[in-house]
Amino acid sequence: MNVKEKLLELMNEGDYKPSKIEEIMKILGIDYSQKSILEKILKEMEKEGLVFKTKRGKYTLPERLDLVKGKIEFHSRGYGFLIPEDSNIKDIFIPVSGMNGAMHDDTVLVRVTKRVDGKSEEGEVVKILKRANTTIVGTYEKSRNFGFVVPDNKKIHQDIFIPKGEDKNAKTGMKVVVRITKWPEGRRSPEGEIIEVLGYKGDPGIDVMSIIREYDIPEVFPKEVLKEAEDISTEIPEEEKKRRVDLTNLNFVTIDGEDAKDLDDAVCVQKLSEENYLLYVSIADVSHYVKEGSHLDKEALKRGCSVYFIDRVIPMLPPKLSNGICSLNPQEERLTLTVKMKINSQGEVVDHEIFESIIKSKERMTYTNVYKLLEENDEELKKRYQYLLEDFKLMKEIALILLEKRKRRGSVDFDFPEAKVIVDEKGKPIDIVKVERNIAHRIIEEFMLVANETVAEHMHWLNVPFVYRIHEHPDIEKLIAFNKFIHNLGYHIKGIEGGQIHPKSLQELIRQVRGKSEQRVVETLLLRSLKRAKYSPEDIGHYALATQYYTHFTSPIRRYPDLIIHRIIKEYINGKLTEKRQCHYNRILNDIALKSSERERAAEAAEREIEELKKVEYMADRIGNVYKGIISNVTNYGFFVELDNTVEGLVDVASLEDDYYHFDPERYVLIGEKSKKVYSIGKEVYVKVVDVDVDRREIDFVLAEEEKDNLEIGLAEHKSAETYIDTI
Repeated sequence: MNVKEKLLELMNEGDYKPSKIEEIMKILGIDYSQKSILEKILKEMEKEGLVFKTKRGKYTLPERLDLVKGKIEFHSRGYGFLIPEDSNIKDIFIPVSGMNGAMHDDTVLVRVTKRVDGKSEEGEVVKILKRANTTIVGTYEKSRNFGFVVPDNKKIHQDIFIPKGEDKNAKTGMKVVVRITKWPEGRRSPEGEIIEVLGYKGDPGIDVMSIIREYDIPEVFPKEVLKEAEDISTEIPEEEKKRRVDLTNLNFVTIDGEDAKDLDDAVCVQKLSEENYLLYVSIADVSHYVKEGSHLDKEALKRGCSVYFIDRVIPMLPPKLSNGICSLNPQEERLTLTVKMKINSQGEVVDHEIFESIIKSKERMTYTNVYKLLEENDEELKKRYQYLLEDFKLMKEIALILLEKRKRRGSVDFDFPEAKVIVDEKGKPIDIVKVERNIAHRIIEEFMLVANETVAEHMHWLNVPFVYRIHEHPDIEKLIAFNKFIHNLGYHIKGIEGGQIHPKSLQELIRQVRGKSEQRVVETLLLRSLKRAKYSPEDIGHYALATQYYTHFTSPIRRYPDLIIHRIIKEYINGKLTEKRQCHYNRILNDIALKSSERERAAEAAEREIEELKKVEYMADRIGNVYKGIISNVTNYGFFVELDNTVEGLVDVASLEDDYYHFDPERYVLIGEKSKKVYSIGKEVYVKVVDVDVDRREIDFVLAEEEKDNLEIGLAEHKSAETYIDTI
């Protein structure tokens, strides 16, 4: 037991009272000569929020003083909520007066100051443990003797004061990156220095660049990283080929999107008998090239994952690896890590092997072409891929068996409509097309899922350090609140009265709403009611997939957790996972899981924000156009309408001039006082675009029932997903 553990054990004892360092040393029998070391340890624990030091210099556990650790989630009006680290504790409301210098996303300790009805809690920040926003992106405004930056992130509600001489010659209206030099205190705003001038707001590319900077996504690789990549030989040594299982004679193929360049995975199938199939999933062996502790490895950990924007990819690894040596390009020998699975007619993996291999992908297939082969019987493609046609049919057969198995166990399968924003060479959005998932997507999805599960279960029973992809059970109170909402739409979560919801109940709900006008809002709110999946060295299972064992094994080119677990698997296979190495992994995996989860969230937020931005920019050129849409949500200030291209805008209740409308919070409807007309979720309406605010990402509609004959104005320019796919 180390000193930290001894201190926590001491402070957890029932009769422990807040004590000064000298008293703690006496209790633990620590020699006075070790005082400076103990002070350092306690200071570290204080920064982590593990212990709290009172004004009198006494140490105790935060929870003993009713202090709660978590992150502050701000509202644009200045108040916010503490999201506790302990998922069993409810969110705590923090008024403006209780922030005490905290900013959005800071990690803090909060003291509960007020409880309302034994449910809601209010608190104040007593200690800021970790600052989240060391740099901020915003718009610069200059005055004679100073300037200030208005943050793009509306959750950072204070402008940043810029002293004279710290503006880097920025001009009013420019987008800049500012580093905080003094944190807010009392009524004083934060102070900072401009470290980068991006360009004038509105200039091509500046909008996307601002979002990239806001989420701290590094675009350029350091010189030492690029040099390390450049020094890697593209030739595979003969001794490496000899020690691996040679699978180059098998019909491996990759199946990806048309514009994908980092091809992580290749698959091959065989039928053994009427009851059994053989599935090979071979994944790029990135760990062979990216060695632990190298510049490439450190940069990959820092980035956490590749980030996929509308017009570009910011890769986790330099292009020489991500698009070259590691990518499973057709007709090129590649080093891989393979999972070979024997699967029966019920979708059960009855036998498996995991081994190092070498493959040569036969074809670089696209989702579109596989779909055309399997579902449209395309004669030209059938001639081109005649030698693989039976393989693709077998892939479909196996995928549907695996899907049926997941359904039986209760796996929750969301099916959100997706859209792709098409931009020109200057980044201007010129179209939005819907993209439908087809059988080709399903094949790869099911094959990757079963490979991830098989690897996770294999490593779990070996009882060695590992990184799992986990999804915790949902907060029952959030699901109860969600159930009240869907009750107004005529739905109910089966078994919610018992307090333990099996994922099968949620699967059944999704089945019921599929294809209905309210599908998107129900699935969106359900997803928000669930916890986020994350990485962890603890295998606690994956709730939404209804499986005890799950990991991310299949994308080491673009996800760091996949890369680290490849290393562990290979060390085990080669007899190098010694006790010393296991201790090493036990020390580092928790931090890697935490960092990877954080970078994943940042990447997702940046991708989502850029997509929203481009959708709003697209609609800014279509003011006056009329569209058909579906009411996706109703509030006391109006209702949101989603168009067929997934763009969403607001019809303000003030624009409904035919009557005075009241909001019914129980049924989520607006009801006309005299006419009794009802606007409810799922109702089809015609709307006209009347205003677009690109900065605030807001689109305003008005009802346009009388103008629906002009609908072609809004739809004539809209191409189908199939038309788009045929052009690229």
